[in-house]
Amino acid sequence: MLALAKTDYEQDFALWVEQTVAFLKAKDYAAVDWPNLIEEVEGLTRSDRRELENRLITLFEHALKRRYVALPDCYRGWEVTLLRTQYRLKQILDDSPSLRNYFLGIMEKCYQNAAKNIRREYDAILPEVIPFDQEIDKLLNEEFWQLQ
Repeated sequence: MLALAKTDYEQDFALWVEQTVAFLKAKDYAAVDWPNLIEEVEGLTRSDRRELENRLITLFEHALKRRYVALPDCYRGWEVTLLRTQYRLKQILDDSPSLRNYFLGIMEKCYQNAAKNIRREYDAILPEVIPFDQEIDKLLNEEFWQLQ
């Protein structure tokens, strides 16, 4: 059994994490603050899902701008954002492949959110349905925003 004092989760989160890891490594399960550990583990999934959704909205916003908003001076910046967003989405899905199904499930909602934002920002006329290939690997590895 470790000689660490159990630190209150709300008082010093970093120390609580260190102690929890130490308790788990030592197999001192009785000392583990289970309710807060479970809450933190569940929060990891919520955080990944939230980031995935935010990044997918960003991807669609910039793809819509690049394809439907005629501001050539902005194209390079939008394309850099697209490439950066594709990279980050790939990282998330590489770390958690099970989120691929979640990605597919939120795609339409994220597109609608992005389209609403771009319509408001640019008074753009945009398709009501996703005008891009909806295959994950194409969205994350190709310049899908370019007109074919």
